Amino acid sequence: MKIAIDARIINSSTGRYVERLVHYLEELDKKNEYFILVPRKDIGFYQPRNPQFNVIEADFDNYSLAEQAGLLRLLNRLKPDLVHFCMPQQPILYRGKHVTTIHDLNLLNTYNSDKDFIIFHFKQLIGRFVFYVIAHTSAHILTPSEFTKKAYVKFARISPQKVTVTYEGCDIGSVKPVVYQPLVNKQFLLYVGQQSDYKNIRRLMQAHQKLRLKHPELLLVLVGRLTGKNGRPLVRNKIWAEGNGFKGIIFTDFVSDGHLVWLYKHCATYVFPSLMEGFGLPGLEAMASGAAVTSSNATCLPEVYGDGVHYFDPLSVEDMKNKIDAVITDNALRQRLINNGQLVAQRYSWKYMAQQTLAVYKNILE
Repeated sequence: MKIAIDARIINSSTGRYVERLVHYLEELDKKNEYFILVPRKDIGFYQPRNPQFNVIEADFDNYSLAEQAGLLRLLNRLKPDLVHFCMPQQPILYRGKHVTTIHDLNLLNTYNSDKDFIIFHFKQLIGRFVFYVIAHTSAHILTPSEFTKKAYVKFARISPQKVTVTYEGCDIGSVKPVVYQPLVNKQFLLYVGQQSDYKNIRRLMQAHQKLRLKHPELLLVLVGRLTGKNGRPLVRNKIWAEGNGFKGIIFTDFVSDGHLVWLYKHCATYVFPSLMEGFGLPGLEAMASGAAVTSSNATCLPEVYGDGVHYFDPLSVEDMKNKIDAVITDNALRQRLINNGQLVAQRYSWKYMAQQTLAVYKNILE
């Protein structure tokens, strides 16, 4: 059988899911032939080890007319027996058998002030239409948590039996740490990832400023790209913090995995203040790396993190401040979180996620 995987996001934060899926499918499936569709810029990013896996250029922007027409033509030319769309964006007129992964419903429920207001809301409107249509045209849906499954079943009005939860994995703990010199011998809170509005970074910065009244040397380190590929600033929080006279906040921009693991290992606590998530991989990576994690109690996070973190109300700056303070001052609590977090992280496996996904492929193809 021929299976096409839409991997156009493979070299992105969400693309970690796609890259690990393909990596383990190469080990698990020696029978079927795979077409891995990637944009032109990522042709060399993924190098197959299994001769049954072939990289195909698919240079079509998300939610574009080129995606609707060009990707549709490409798929019709390849004639796969099954397509796995690893994100909801896809040609809605494609009628071959396909599976879709829905990571979250954030696009439908948030506004990102870093984006153009009109363009964002136009994409949001298109997104609602696409999310609904693909629920009914896909042979099966995959989600990374029960929370996302329930939300999508309700939104799209489909049977829960049409959706399989395939929890993501975590293997960054095996990466060798590389010292991040600017923060050696510093006490710091850490956040890693995008800074869209729903990530709730401004309340985290406010909580940090309150904490500095008690811990004047405490830093807040925010890791993530500051500019897009076109040079456009991605983060307005830096300007906002400076305008409010906030002190002790460091925006690192992109860092290597080695530096990232070192930051996880040496932070006073990793803080995940998000208002909504589909899975919450950064917090899990922090646990696997040996960090004590303080987290929002919103959406799927208690489901995924279990007893591995100290929870706070993400809408309350005061509660966030108090829970972070408890973790950085109570050594017994901090050590318990480190121990529990590493046990929680061990429950999740990219290979098992790939096994579940392959089982879905086989059920549909049979």
